Amino acid sequence: MTDFTTDRVIPARVLAISAHPDDSELQAGGTLSKWSAAGCEVSIVVCTDGSKGTWNPGANLAALVATRQSEQRDAAAALGATGTVGFCGWVDGELVQSPANVRALTSWIRRLRPTIVISHDPWKRYRLHPDHRAAGFLVSDAVVAARDPHFFPEMEYPHHRPDEVWYFEADEPNHVEAIDGWIETKIHSLEQHVSQHESTMGITSDEDAVGHGQFVADIHGAAVHCGALVGIDAGESFYRLTDV
Repeated sequence: MTDFTTDRVIPARVLAISAHPDDSELQAGGTLSKWSAAGCEVSIVVCTDGSKGTWNPGANLAALVATRQSEQRDAAAALGATGTVGFCGWVDGELVQSPANVRALTSWIRRLRPTIVISHDPWKRYRLHPDHRAAGFLVSDAVVAARDPHFFPEMEYPHHRPDEVWYFEADEPNHVEAIDGWIETKIHSLEQHVSQHESTMGITSDEDAVGHGQFVADIHGAAVHCGALVGIDAGESFYRLTDV
């Protein structure tokens, strides 16, 4: 039986690193908005350019990349995030583990010096999307590199060891953060990703009240499911790694 922890003391700084724009809001938006309101410096870094985030085969992909960056900034603002919003710009769907990519994420961690790093759980069973797997492994590798001074010693930022790494979408979570009162903020942040309304949220148009209602219900349902793990009304679940 899992021994869950709940409601960690508010960290000073948190860095959420996601594969795509909207991943951090979808999986940790309630936690990030709650912490930001309590004075935590919340930063979000996105690995890919989001250029495959459309079902339209004739889409202008350069325009889509710019749109998704703008939407990510708007979503971070909706969360109340006061830290950095950064983009690695790697091609959507082609994210790979490489020393160069580890170095780039190591630089973000050393520069922003987060208390907690949040990202995808790369060990999730039956995970289909390759970018989510790759992002989780890249972040794990970068945390190790960031903490040890002999990795990338030429880097302008000194080494930094986060206190914890939190993995969202975990098969076996061990921590639930209560998000009572923050679900609507999470939903509002996700709504900023307008280009993803149809493909990710099932909202076919601005007038699609049914689709929007189902999207809202799904977010509330996921929060109730996570909260039930520890007997609270609403939560977000993570695998919390404290031996970093």
